[in-house]
Formats: sequence, C-alpha cells, structure tokens
Amino acid sequence: MRITKVLVIGLLGYWAIGLVGCSKREIKNLDAKGDTIICFGDSITCGYGAEAGEDYPAELAKLTKMRVVNSGINGDTSRQGIARIGQDVLAQQPRLVIIEFCGNDFLKKVPYDETLKNLRLMVQRAQEEGILVAVVDISAGMFMREYRRDFRKIANEEGAIFISQALKGIITNPSMKGDFLHPNAAGYKLLAQRVYTAVKPYLKK
Repeated sequence: MRITKVLVIGLLGYWAIGLVGCSKREIKNLDAKGDTIICFGDSITCGYGAEAGEDYPAELAKLTKMRVVNSGINGDTSRQGIARIGQDVLAQQPRLVIIEFCGNDFLKKVPYDETLKNLRLMVQRAQEEGILVAVVDISAGMFMREYRRDFRKIANEEGAIFISQALKGIITNPSMKGDFLHPNAAGYKLLAQRVYTAVKPYLKK
C-alpha cells in the first residue's frame, strides 16, 4: 500500500510539472499603449491580388474596431523589413505590430539564417520600443514548414504572439486565391479572421 501511495504521489508530481511546462508563456508588452495596429510585411500584407479595401489589414480593422495601418510592400524581403521598420513601425509607436515576411525571402533565395536573424531583430527592435508583437507564419502543411518551426521558436523565445499556418487551406484552395501565390478577397478575409483570433486575447485592457 505504501509503495502504491509513493507511486501515485510521484506521478502527480510529474503531472504538475508537466502542467507548469505547458502553461501560457509570457508575451512581452501586454501593457503597450496606443490604439493603432500596424500590419508590416510584403505582398500578403499589402493585399496583392485583391481590390482596395479587400486586403487583410482592412478586414482586421473591421474586426478589431481599431485603426489599422497597412504597411505591406509587394516584393519586400526581410532585408527591406529591417531597412524600413524604423520609419514605418517604430516612429509610429503602435500598440501592436503584426510582422509577416519570408515568402519573398524563400522565392529570392535569401539565406535562411539571414531571414531568421532579420525576423528576430525586427521583433526585438519593436519590443524595445514597448510595442506588442505578433509573428505571422505563412507556411501551410509541408510547404515551408521549416520556417514555421523556426519562426515559432523565435516567437516563443522573444515573447511574441505566434500565428501559425495563416494561409492553410487558402493557398491550396482555388476559390480563395487570386493567383498561384496570393489570396483573393475571400482569402484575405479568412486570413484577417485568423489573425484577429490570435491577437484578440492580448488586446484586452
């Protein structure tokens, strides 16, 4: 009987440790000020393939009832993101920046390690200014899954919100796409809903 009790206590201890290990990680700058969200990225952010007002930042503004700035530029890599984050994000002092880069890094063969370094630096620079940060992963299933793995790791280590597989079921669905790589209005609307679901808990005062 005593051995059984010891075994049960031991198992409960391991279970408790497991719960602690799975607890919600700390997100930095939850007390960020301001009422603006900046969507910072490339063609996926700027809304390539859809009409004006059908991009995901425009849809996100409707969902959050907040001012949302579209700072996406078609063709940008993480290199351009590093170059313009000061002017387009930090100088604006938003409450939240949603960072979406890597598609063009992949297509233009930017070295993988450089992409990761640039993403981490963008996250850190925004956080140093007291800004809440979210990282968007545009992988889907097996496609670009290595980016998903390492972007998640960076977000976890730096205390950023991670939005996983934001384009899943979009880039493989012709009814959701404007071309081979970009969503259409319906796709961007679904993307906005996924982003909103991920960031909503952290926007509550």
